[in-house]
Amino acid sequence: MTIVRHEPSSNLCNAVVHNGVVYLAGITAANTSADVKGQTVQVLDEIDRLLALCGTHKSKILTASIWLPKISTRPQMNEAWNLWSDKANLPARACVESKLADPAWLVEIAVTAAV
Repeated sequence: MTIVRHEPSSNLCNAVVHNGVVYLAGITAANTSADVKGQTVQVLDEIDRLLALCGTHKSKILTASIWLPKISTRPQMNEAWNLWSDKANLPARACVESKLADPAWLVEIAVTAAV
């Protein structure tokens, strides 16, 4: 069985493909001066890029895990999510409040998708 690892760093790969499934690492915003909606847009753009790199698309997302340091920002995150998501192919999704590794990050999203 082949495992393909994309964009490795010292402690993780941004994407791993195995057996027709793409696993993305938790994605955070590069520009942390944006609000939660703006950071979510950045994260979703990066998810689009990584899925394309792996030969798939947001319509093939199976699951999404979303972490917010303040669950009260869920409506703003959902504004960006709802504009971006494929309404005909919504994934199973969890959204929880959690402290993130960098206090400047306002959202982190990890997805799995079919190829």
